[in-house]
Amino acid sequence: MRARDIMTKAVRTVTADTPVRAIAELMLTKRISGIPVVDKRRRVIGVVSEADLMRRAESGTTRRRSWWLDLLVDPRSRAREYAKTRGLYARDVMARTVISVTPDTEVDVIADIMERSEIKRVPVIDRQKLVGIVSRRDLLPALARPPRKAGRPSDAAIGAALRKEIRSKGLARDILVNFSVHKGVIDLYGLVPSSEERDAIRVMAETVPGARLVKDNLVVRPMLLMAS
Repeated sequence: MRARDIMTKAVRTVTADTPVRAIAELMLTKRISGIPVVDKRRRVIGVVSEADLMRRAESGTTRRRSWWLDLLVDPRSRAREYAKTRGLYARDVMARTVISVTPDTEVDVIADIMERSEIKRVPVIDRQKLVGIVSRRDLLPALARPPRKAGRPSDAAIGAALRKEIRSKGLARDILVNFSVHKGVIDLYGLVPSSEERDAIRVMAETVPGARLVKDNLVVRPMLLMAS
């Protein structure tokens, strides 16, 4: 699944000359947490988010520092902070570094970008123009949608896939953890050094293609940590 499959196409936008007050009203009335700033060609030149409007003179939330600490702040940083907290237009408060994706970006990549960059939305840009936006909320339908039905893999294929996944993550030794697969039912048994590793192996089994049911008989033995 790609960005084009889940993105919101009717995107609310503002221009660099849009007043901050109008942006705040738009966020409140439309219940959105961020708005792309575009130029006349619909190219994204910035983004205004709730975080950009947190420290404002009107609401009395500007940052307060002692005079001596303020002297240590770089003059350019002080200038940017002043413009951001008192500026009247989108150009004064917007974040100019825009993280974006294309319509063909995979959903898992979008989730990684949001998590790594700690952002709630990403503009979707095609040929330098804004064509949509993907928010965290847009990822939920992809999660709720039932997976496509396909032919069930053989028990041997299920076992091979699970063994490969366990080994690739380096979570367990073959002599301590094992399993059997019968008609898609996976029986886990053996010893693991922590409950976290037990949970990880169980999740691997539950999500391996073809698994119908997982019976978790793994036993936690913390002393294995000392022996490993």
